[in-house]
Amino acid sequence: MENTKIQEKLLSKSKNSRLEKFGRGITFVCISLIVFVVAMIFFFVAQKGLSTFFVDKINPFKFLFGTTWNPSELGPDGKPMVGALPMITGSLVVTILSALLATPFAIGAAIFMTEISPKRGAKILQPVIELLVGIPSVVYGFVGLAVVVPAIRSTFGGTGFGILSGVFVLFVMILPTVTSMTVDSMKAVPRHYKEASLGLGATRWQTISRVLLRAAMPGILTAVVFGMARAFGEALAIQMVVGNAAIMPKSLTTPASTLTSVLTQGIGNTIMGTVQNNVLWSLALILLAMSLVFNIVMRLIAKRGQF
Repeated sequence: MENTKIQEKLLSKSKNSRLEKFGRGITFVCISLIVFVVAMIFFFVAQKGLSTFFVDKINPFKFLFGTTWNPSELGPDGKPMVGALPMITGSLVVTILSALLATPFAIGAAIFMTEISPKRGAKILQPVIELLVGIPSVVYGFVGLAVVVPAIRSTFGGTGFGILSGVFVLFVMILPTVTSMTVDSMKAVPRHYKEASLGLGATRWQTISRVLLRAAMPGILTAVVFGMARAFGEALAIQMVVGNAAIMPKSLTTPASTLTSVLTQGIGNTIMGTVQNNVLWSLALILLAMSLVFNIVMRLIAKRGQF
């Protein structure tokens, strides 16, 4: 009898069912709003960025592969000299080198926190990682100016400003992010993988290197790509140490520039609708496209790791 009453309550159009419909409606509205905002961002940046090619009639090939950046002066063809290759190269080099430098440290810290000394790692390394994540970018920039730039100047000569300074600053910035995601990937490996390896006579290091790391490799690669995405879009800290010279980088110790450094430095000094402003929006469009590429790569890696 009681079971029948319970079934009738569950099947009846009660207050709970109305709340469920209301909750689904609120969820749908929130998701639709997020999709709309993202679509508008893409539309706005694309509209402004493509004006360089469709309104100002600048050759896309010369924009992407030109090496001279001086929008206020005209070149031999009568068009502004807006070669973006130096900034694209600087952004890619800084991002790749910082990711290559951070990955071994992140994997080592993750192994220590999950397999070597989980208790000590949770007490010491975890608070340090959380602290590094919460430090503002401007603080990293000031530390780079006060510590990294003078150290590189005294070691390698030159001004100290350049790609190498940016690599060290971004290395510290993305290290906690890559480490945290790597730790989560290591913890997500089924425990019976480790037990089976040890049961077959493998040592602890053989189990870590040949079983656990291989099983967690999709998650680790996702962490690295996520760190690269953050490094590629970092603006303030890298602007303070890279030198902001819009020229092709000749070495790691000479001043250079990135897409974000040129954007933050010039966007407030141009008039909306002018060529000088439109080319900056084109750089922003490149940044947005690269962020989309990073997201697609992360999804492909994660999808491959499911099989």
